[in-house]
Amino acid sequence: MAHIRAEHEFNADSLEGPVIGIAADMGRHDSGRHLHRRHQLLFAAAGCIIIELEKTLCLLPPTRAAWIPAGTPHRALMRGVVAYRSLYFSADLPFFAPPLQVVAVNPLLREVIERMAFWEWDRPEPQQRSLLQVFGEEMQVARRESWQLPFPVDARLGAWLREVRDGALPPRLRQLTGRIGACERTISRLFLRETGMSYQAWRQQWRLLRAMERLAEGGGLSRVAQELEFASDSAFIAFFRQHTGQTPWRYLQGGDGLPPPDPCQSSVSR
Repeated sequence: MAHIRAEHEFNADSLEGPVIGIAADMGRHDSGRHLHRRHQLLFAAAGCIIIELEKTLCLLPPTRAAWIPAGTPHRALMRGVVAYRSLYFSADLPFFAPPLQVVAVNPLLREVIERMAFWEWDRPEPQQRSLLQVFGEEMQVARRESWQLPFPVDARLGAWLREVRDGALPPRLRQLTGRIGACERTISRLFLRETGMSYQAWRQQWRLLRAMERLAEGGGLSRVAQELEFASDSAFIAFFRQHTGQTPWRYLQGGDGLPPPDPCQSSVSR
């Protein structure tokens, strides 16, 4: 069956067929670092998935999906209830396999993903191929998004970054100096060298991704604004709109606002 329990052991690489789909309702979950011989598409019909790559964190709120090429080491994290969808594709595809990317999921692409996630694994191959063609066409025109956060690898930040990966709010720069025993200038140079972003821009991107995650989990706007230390709800909404071109609610509903700006160019402080 395509619908499995969260604790069910599953290995897509052991199965045959052009595409293998699974659906599961998951709570808190950590897949551990792993890779597949098949290409993978990850999608959350509800809730939020965090994908950890070698030095980068990617966020998948509802209406966004991640294409993970075969052989790419990654880790999937879920901190709340998630309607999990995962599709595994063979190397022999009727369309060009895209590189690693996060894309916006329009209504048609969503329906195709849902159909594939729930169909039987022994579905006749000609039926799979016809829907695969539609999937490939929609992926080709899907809007790419860049909700990613590069992580520095300097050993002095190790213990602190583990807390941040678990959801702890990064402090302001002057507060971080006491945590890691380095001055503001050293920290600033370190972040620019290892992430391409100033610490302030990096912290703002973290707040934005965490806001998306908390909202997708059902956290109320006021509560999320307070957790992320915004002065008011209106300050939070203005911050979110500046970075995404949309209000928090419209973004989570898959609104067709402006494409997100380059996070390296956004460093609004609130």
